[in-house]
Amino acid sequence: MLWFSIATLLPVAFLTLAGLFGGIFCAVAVLYQTVFVYVMDRLVHGAAARRGQDGEFPVGQGLAVFLGLAHLALIWIAVYAIGGPSGLSWLERIACFIAFGLFFGQVSNANAHELIHKQARFPRRLGILVYVSLLFGHHASAHPKVHHIWVASDRDPNSPALNESFYHFWPRAWIGSFRAGLEAENRMRANAHSPTSVLSHPYLAYVSGAAAMIIVAAVFWGTGGVLALVALTGYAQMQLLVSDYVQHYGLRRTLRDNGKLEPVGPQHSWNTPHFYSSALMLNAPRHSDHHMHPLRSYPSLRLDEQTMPTLPRSLPVMGTLALFPHFWRRVMNPRVAALEKPAQ
Repeated sequence: MLWFSIATLLPVAFLTLAGLFGGIFCAVAVLYQTVFVYVMDRLVHGAAARRGQDGEFPVGQGLAVFLGLAHLALIWIAVYAIGGPSGLSWLERIACFIAFGLFFGQVSNANAHELIHKQARFPRRLGILVYVSLLFGHHASAHPKVHHIWVASDRDPNSPALNESFYHFWPRAWIGSFRAGLEAENRMRANAHSPTSVLSHPYLAYVSGAAAMIIVAAVFWGTGGVLALVALTGYAQMQLLVSDYVQHYGLRRTLRDNGKLEPVGPQHSWNTPHFYSSALMLNAPRHSDHHMHPLRSYPSLRLDEQTMPTLPRSLPVMGTLALFPHFWRRVMNPRVAALEKPAQ
């Protein structure tokens, strides 16, 4: 639990100081999430993969809940610092945008993802609230009710096809997951044993919650606050979508003779063994095990590089590479082809 706590709580402190006081703290917050994480990954490469197979740490729900609550404070600190009368210079505001955006995209998203898979009501609702604050509430429905069911197939909007660029993928995935999640919720409500009120529809909460966030930003910080909120949440959403893109690129489940897809296996997600960035993202890069065991807590997720497809660089680095389609295909297409060879 120690490394998860160190990796995630340090940026919470740096971002709070940066948003409230600016100055050197803005640079520290950026450098920590970029240069420092990259260096740590290089220094202890593979250490996480060599841990015991029964789970390295005690269950970390307490940290996940703290990070969820911290996010709800940090997002308003960020909007104030970037779009409000914080007194920060333009350079400090740009640094804050990068630093807060990276945290929301890599830590808050990963943590909310962990929380919405919890069976207890409070953590699950906290995860939903984090996604709503990122103007991405529908992900709380689409992820467990669409993505986990249809992953690595054409029926999942968040599973990119071979040769599909990220720039084609992201609008298709955003719109497609919104629609598919809505259809899944409507179908569940239609099949419910007792009538359900329209006011209890989760999509009403997602949309009204997003509207409330925008209204609060406008009331307290005007146009600058709204622009800061929309820009920050858009940045965070793109990081979640590029993670989906990277972790499922080109992988497909086989359609069996009975018309059903094969079960989700270790070969249907890309993984990374890099230690520090994995700790920062609460083991989200151990993606195969998560899809095979969605209820398994992040400290206990396993990684077997012999059976699970492994990316050549850390998830943040591969996410950056995905922004350059030509180079992305040059690196990844041969790896996808190599995975398909044994089945041919």
